[in-house]
Amino acid sequence: MSTFLSLMHRLPFWAWLRPSPTQLRQDVFAGLTVGLMLVPQAIAYASLAGMPLETGLYAAILPLLLVTLLASSPRLGVGPTALSSLMIAAALAPMAAAGSAQWVTLAVWLALLAGLIQIALGAARLDWLLNVVTVPVLSGFTQAAAILIMASQVPALTGVSWDAWLTVASVQDIWNLLSSMDHRALLFGTVGIAAFIYTRRFGATIPWAALILAAAAVVSALTGYAASGSAVIGELQVQLHGLSIPVWPGLQVLGQLVVPAVVIALMSFVEVATSAKTEHALAGTQWRPAQDLIAQGVGKVVSGLSGSFSTSASLSRSAVMHYAGAATGWANLFAAALVLAAALWLTPLLKHVPLSLLAALVVVSVMGLIKPRAFQKFWAFSRVEAGIALLTMAVTLVSAPRIYWGVLAGLLANLAYFMHQRLHPRIIEVGEFPEDGRLRDRFLWHLPPLAENVLALRLDAGLDFATATALERRVVASWDAFPHMHSICLVASSINNIDATGLETLYQLRTMVAKRKGKLYLSGMKLPLEKRLTTAGLLADKQYVHVFKTEAQTVQQLRLLQHPDSAAPQGLIAYTAKHDAVLNKTSQQQ
Repeated sequence: MSTFLSLMHRLPFWAWLRPSPTQLRQDVFAGLTVGLMLVPQAIAYASLAGMPLETGLYAAILPLLLVTLLASSPRLGVGPTALSSLMIAAALAPMAAAGSAQWVTLAVWLALLAGLIQIALGAARLDWLLNVVTVPVLSGFTQAAAILIMASQVPALTGVSWDAWLTVASVQDIWNLLSSMDHRALLFGTVGIAAFIYTRRFGATIPWAALILAAAAVVSALTGYAASGSAVIGELQVQLHGLSIPVWPGLQVLGQLVVPAVVIALMSFVEVATSAKTEHALAGTQWRPAQDLIAQGVGKVVSGLSGSFSTSASLSRSAVMHYAGAATGWANLFAAALVLAAALWLTPLLKHVPLSLLAALVVVSVMGLIKPRAFQKFWAFSRVEAGIALLTMAVTLVSAPRIYWGVLAGLLANLAYFMHQRLHPRIIEVGEFPEDGRLRDRFLWHLPPLAENVLALRLDAGLDFATATALERRVVASWDAFPHMHSICLVASSINNIDATGLETLYQLRTMVAKRKGKLYLSGMKLPLEKRLTTAGLLADKQYVHVFKTEAQTVQQLRLLQHPDSAAPQGLIAYTAKHDAVLNKTSQQQ
């Protein structure tokens, strides 16, 4: 039994291999719906990646099949995606000519490297590293990527290359450029964009993209669109063959692919995580990111060995899969079967589809990624994170085609912000709030100190190498300002962890109070922290270290220790005024 459960854990498809008749009917409908959506998208995204169009179909068959069988999220829309295709084109643009044999070879190796990176991360259970891609970084990058994707489709929509657009220097140049446009392609593209947008309102269960492409193919054939010199898909050279290892490109070339491969592995799995979390939340099941990371890596490797490019999980196809009622992974298997059938027998029907219509499909597919209001939300919540999002977007746009610099810039900025927060923790002096007896910020609520000769601080963070110096600096500043203080009370209710540096700081605090014949009071410690300090031997020093279990006990004992007669000292009011002024200034400097 345990062996079977282990097998189900490693091969999740055993859990859904035998669906009920109702589930199977749902999966057939959902699979055919997504498959009809996947065929035109796969071809369009292959064009975006600079690859031969038929390789998009390769990336939508075997990779989809294997990822579905191995992943803990079997209903994701795996295959070519706009973001991954753009990253591939951006990475290879300085290295080869789009569509050339060298380009294809490099794209294959890029898929292999990205896949192996994901497999290694998943096998080592390092999926948590992907959390470094925060929402602001992802938002800034995807919006910049969407702009670049739409810009990359301008030549296909107009019949004029970007080189010609960039050489415009006068009004006459503009007129000549407009005159040289392929107006038939522009018409197909414009009508296509309008049609793709309009049909969205009727739901995703009808394969509108496939129907629009079919109608356009008929119009194109009847009007002699290709004969007039306009670009069409043409004959697809589909050759379904076995897996093969590509030509070795050399270590130097392979080294140039490492950074783009890491970025593709990272960003593509962020796409996966977005859809997977939604799928498991709706199903009430547990997501296993390490398993999905391995599955996605296998999909990329298989796609590369099939002669294609990196795959990922499409947000739109995953959403359609859900809305179409997919119950198990069989839906994806039916979708892969439909793509296989299309590759074998239906590609002649795509011969007359204008390339400008594929460009229109790409443009409409990424329009939803541009969300200017996201920056407004970031700004209202955190101006620093809004700045990180804008920085990521700006660097991505400026560094094109090397757009991975945008991700790296965003990650570094986010890491710097994270470290700044860790190195500057919130440390407050506490006093008793009269209404409920809780310990709160003295300066915020204008409270008197707990005791005249005791510095009572609360650290709202873990006590480790990042925060220990700040705590020590805060204590020393107060210690120097008020020589009559002899004891320290550290409210530790917010301290969840401690390391060797934090422990050393506590010993230093004990030494400081010992010199003034006072005590170090530790208040409200959680049990794990108390156990670690006991093991370290700090709590064994009963002469200088004392533990208070609760805040109420802290308040009561400090009052009794400082004023056994429970009467406040005559000079406490005057002392409090001076104490507040000095420590408030110290807090601001910190």
